[in-house]
Amino acid sequence: MGHSKVPFNTPCVVGSEIDYVLQAIQQAHTGGSGPFALKCQTLLETLLGVKKCLLTKSCTDALEMAALLLGVREGDEVIVPAFAFPTTASAFAIRGACPVFADIRTDTLNMDETQLESLITPKTKAIVPVHYAGVGCHMNTILEIAHAHDVPVVEDNAHGLFAKYKEQLLGTFGCLATQSFHETKNFTCGEGGALLINDAALIEQAEIISEKGTDRKRFERGQVDKYTWVELGSSYLPSDMLAAFLYGQLEQRQYVIERRKKIFDSYEALLRPQAAALELQLPTIPSDCEQSYHMYYILLPTEALRDAAIRGMAEQGFISAFHFMPLHLSPAGRKYGGNQACPVTESVSRRLVRLPFHLALSASDQEAIVDALLRSLRHATSRVGAAH
Repeated sequence: MGHSKVPFNTPCVVGSEIDYVLQAIQQAHTGGSGPFALKCQTLLETLLGVKKCLLTKSCTDALEMAALLLGVREGDEVIVPAFAFPTTASAFAIRGACPVFADIRTDTLNMDETQLESLITPKTKAIVPVHYAGVGCHMNTILEIAHAHDVPVVEDNAHGLFAKYKEQLLGTFGCLATQSFHETKNFTCGEGGALLINDAALIEQAEIISEKGTDRKRFERGQVDKYTWVELGSSYLPSDMLAAFLYGQLEQRQYVIERRKKIFDSYEALLRPQAAALELQLPTIPSDCEQSYHMYYILLPTEALRDAAIRGMAEQGFISAFHFMPLHLSPAGRKYGGNQACPVTESVSRRLVRLPFHLALSASDQEAIVDALLRSLRHATSRVGAAH
């Protein structure tokens, strides 16, 4: 097959990103902690109402900072969903903790909060819910259980910037939260992330960790006459050129959100009438959630149909994709993690298909994508029927 007719994902310039990158170069401060990083951090602190935001080079960096901040070490346990990107677990495993895998709900594909309490032990150091596809987890229950056991919550909000649960912004529930600005996310700078800090007691330590373990921020504020190495840390700061690109994206947040909503709603309108006949499970958005419109996925009845759909669409020139492989069954998950049963995760991982989703998609693109998907499914279904 040649080139895809429609990219699965493509980065888009939506505002002044290029001009701001040039400004960053001209200001002769292209390293970390530059003017555009400060603008991004201040804007996110204001919009989200968090006590502190620190930009990082990735969401993985932000998760690793969270592990350091919480003092995660060998022998600890950290509860994570089995249906997640690997670094949700590895950021804590790299500190010596054992990931304890929670299964997911059948509707939102988020951590199943009803199983959470049974996974907590005296070794539990943190609970890390992932807001899958930018739809909020059942945070009231998760926080209630976490508080009852005095366990901190770290939200992996890579998918959910500006989404809400019960009218509260995601990323503002846990003591810490992490964001992603990877090229596949709603707002991007190619590679980037952020650590959101809701517990003021963690701010100074977080600044030290982000500044390679030094008290440089205290020096810049005039609190010490020189800065030095005081704690463990690493090089987590992104270039100000990346921050400049990101700031241009964040300025256009309303346009980005509205455009992505239109794309999501178009997929819904095209697929909802076909869902029952083809046994498709479309995304579930609870009434108390305002999603981020991060992706559009469907769940097929069987793995065979899922594979046939992906293959059939590819033959017609359209890329679709599965998503996370179950962490508890992965080589590293078996090596470093607990031995939990997660049947919903296993089922979902075998049946999920993601459709192309980016700002450059046109209405005709979406119609062609859905037409290719439906043709693939009908062809696969008819072959199964003929075989019987």
